[in-house]
Amino acid sequence: MINIDHLSKSFAAVQAVKDITLSVEQGEIFGIIGPDGAGKTTLFRMLTSLMLPDSGSASVAGLDVVKDYKRLRQAIGYMPGRFSLYQDLTVEENLGFFAAVFGTSIRENYDLIAPIYSQIEPFKARRAGALSGGMKQKLALCCALIHKPEVLFLDEPGTGVDPVSRKEFWDMLGNLRKQGLTMLVSTPYMDEAALCSRVALMQKGEIMAIDTPDGITKAFQMPLYAVRSDNMYQLIKDLRTLDGMADCYAFGEFAHLKMLDTATPADIATTRITDFLQAKNHRNVEIKTAAPTVEDCFIELMRN
Repeated sequence: MINIDHLSKSFAAVQAVKDITLSVEQGEIFGIIGPDGAGKTTLFRMLTSLMLPDSGSASVAGLDVVKDYKRLRQAIGYMPGRFSLYQDLTVEENLGFFAAVFGTSIRENYDLIAPIYSQIEPFKARRAGALSGGMKQKLALCCALIHKPEVLFLDEPGTGVDPVSRKEFWDMLGNLRKQGLTMLVSTPYMDEAALCSRVALMQKGEIMAIDTPDGITKAFQMPLYAVRSDNMYQLIKDLRTLDGMADCYAFGEFAHLKMLDTATPADIATTRITDFLQAKNHRNVEIKTAAPTVEDCFIELMRN
């Protein structure tokens, strides 16, 4: 459904997208996961015909993003990271406007947006600029879907909204996937990777890995421990001096400690780490084995 072949884009001396090749299958939620500045938005703008690539090629729904840009824009829906609807128009007016742009109507395609629009319909007379962040998201999604696109692009849809609204939004995307819609989603939130069919980990314009979320985490081979004490700053500094330490970094309330030795049983390694920290005068030490997450894998790939 989406095919990218050696796509690149530079801005002066900065190469925002570097020789990317990947494909997205029909009905997938494919996630582009990476921090701000990774090149996600630049990639999306090229795929939606809003920016010309320097080299390489790409097609969406069988349409070349350069040669067939007019037909492409009829076949896709695009929800940019920044809320870009008309703030002075009401909810209903915005939706009606975008339907008219694509030569359709709210009534004609209501079945596709009904589960989403029903949540904001009580506010249909309210101006879009007066909506909450979560409601703005739902309205933007409705406007991107109103013409029944073959492929939906969502650029960082969870940015700037509360966790509850973010979860509700992903539940909506899951329902759309069940209807066969293909979606390409970018996000800086590593936890959202688990909600995708497949993901590409992106950093500094390059793709570091492409796989299912399970496939990404299974590639993490080293023992991983979650450790904390009363003094987390000093804890991380001390753990980085531990013999056999591969890496150590903050991870929520814990520090994640990656060890080089894969042969030592976890209970023996845990005792050794505890003794080391007690010798460094750490108090209330807590240590346990940790299952690697996509974020752990991203950090490992980035540092390698």
